[in-house]
Amino acid sequence: MNKLKKLQTPKRFPLILMGALVLLVVCMLASLAFGSRTVGWNELLDGLFRPAVQSYEADIIRQRIVRTIFSLMCGAALGVSGALMQSVTRNPIADPSILGVNTGAALFVVVGIAFFNISSSSDYIWFALVGALLTAIFVFGIGSLGRGGATPLKLVLAGAATSAALSSLVMAIMIPRSNVMDQFRFWQVGSVGAGNMDSIMTFLPFFLVGLVIAIFAAPSLNILGLGEELAKGLGVRIGTLKLIASFAGVILCGAATALAGPIGFIGLLAPHLIRLTIGPDERLVIPMSALAGAILLTFADVTGRLLGSPGELEVGIVTAFIGAPILIALTMKVKVRDL
Repeated sequence: MNKLKKLQTPKRFPLILMGALVLLVVCMLASLAFGSRTVGWNELLDGLFRPAVQSYEADIIRQRIVRTIFSLMCGAALGVSGALMQSVTRNPIADPSILGVNTGAALFVVVGIAFFNISSSSDYIWFALVGALLTAIFVFGIGSLGRGGATPLKLVLAGAATSAALSSLVMAIMIPRSNVMDQFRFWQVGSVGAGNMDSIMTFLPFFLVGLVIAIFAAPSLNILGLGEELAKGLGVRIGTLKLIASFAGVILCGAATALAGPIGFIGLLAPHLIRLTIGPDERLVIPMSALAGAILLTFADVTGRLLGSPGELEVGIVTAFIGAPILIALTMKVKVRDL
């Protein structure tokens, strides 16, 4: 009964939602205005609402619009993916990078570059998805062995060991091939700067499918959170639910990783912050994690542009710099307990 009470929508939720939307708009405007060249308010309005204006600053704004949309989509996808991973594994510090999914996607992208000469976003996304899916299956399989099944600690350990092994394979493939290293190293850092309309249109179907599956799975994930025995008694097919939710998380993470590179910690921070503020109701956590992920990644992108001006610091570096100490603090606090 206590857990059921926690699933009630908090009274402050409308205020939290309004604050998140305001932050999102602020991040979007900052993404359009700041960079190697800072653009003023008038130029911002020209680029957004006055297509007849063809000034240099207005053109910069129009180019940044695509980058901003791409950043919002990637952040939302990683946030939802992290929320699904945490719900399925019952692990509050699970996310795609910790469970090795990002590394699996990276390995298959390297294989594609080295042996299949892939170079387009449409090629990257299929190789990354296959790598992410196979890695997720492997980690869940290893973590489920032995007494107790897939406990949070076993999944984290399996993900860490798998990630280390796959990272060594990535290096083994890259080192003898300088052309692969040159092409891969820029992707590996993680950046939304290369996003274009082709990337957005390639990403969009995977993003929508993963998001729709996540939203429809949310009520069942709430029941799963009450315990597997109770969920079975209420008619929830535990195995099918975990498979579907994990599939949605993998395609969201794999597609974002394929196009933007392995960006870490967004999938960890976004859902964790949301659960701290509004509680464990997945019907709210999943859409709000999308919103929080979009805010965090766009903010990190703007921060990287400002810190690296007149160039830019890739967003993957910024998220790792911010996320690593937060992960350490969360690990010390939660001690890898169940959700």
